[in-house]
Amino acid sequence: MSVYCTRCGSLLPVSARFCSNCGAAIPAPQATPGRPLIRPRVGRQIAGVCLALARAYGWDVSVVRIVAVLTFLFSSGLVGVAYLAAWIGIPEEPPNVPGVYPPGV
Repeated sequence: MSVYCTRCGSLLPVSARFCSNCGAAIPAPQATPGRPLIRPRVGRQIAGVCLALARAYGWDVSVVRIVAVLTFLFSSGLVGVAYLAAWIGIPEEPPNVPGVYPPGV
């Protein structure tokens, strides 16, 4: 991913915080769009779908849960079907087992 200065347009390294040409501050890249959509094991209420969506897109989990319940009530259960599909389709976070080598397997 290329990073450009918003003031002068010069190409910068990804780790740059200031432009080397004009000295303008470079805003930090948002980490949330790059996060994978994974249902976490800790902090979920029913299946972790709302928490997964909130973490992946940087939203507040309480707002996502309230919107999910309200849209479920007003959509005649259509959101319930979408929730079940997301429950099946979004992968679950792998368990963290201490002492397992190599990590991530």
